[in-house]
Amino acid sequence: MSADSTNVADDRPALVLHTRLDPVGPATAVELTDAQVADLGGGSRAAVVVTIGERSARLRLARMGGANLIGLSKAARAELGVEIGDDVDVTIVLDRRERSVDVPHALASALEEAGARAVFDAWSYSRRKEAARTVAAAKRPETVDRRVAAVVAELRAT
Repeated sequence: MSADSTNVADDRPALVLHTRLDPVGPATAVELTDAQVADLGGGSRAAVVVTIGERSARLRLARMGGANLIGLSKAARAELGVEIGDDVDVTIVLDRRERSVDVPHALASALEEAGARAVFDAWSYSRRKEAARTVAAAKRPETVDRRVAAVVAELRAT
């Protein structure tokens, strides 16, 4: 893996890498050195924007097994247009934009009705995103209702 630091238009430090997307369990990851994480400046759990070619994805840096990794799930690989085993040029910058979630109408209505919107909004971005994605992915109305009820029940338990 080779790397160099450059600046992007908004003056955030960027990290440019060439790497192979080797398998990590059922997924893959971009591994960074401690020095590269320090150069980015966001810490070991920083929100980042990963760009490969013309496609970008908003992801998060994590420490796993002593390594600094940006995990690329199946969904992230599809978003970026890459596969496990690809050799890629990657640009990584800190993601300083607010991380908001598009909440499906059925879930938003149920949150308001249950008086649980404030608790939902206090959840982490990842947790809110996953709850919204689960509801949005449902095709049948009864599945939507069941998934909305599960989210509301989880909120009440917190």
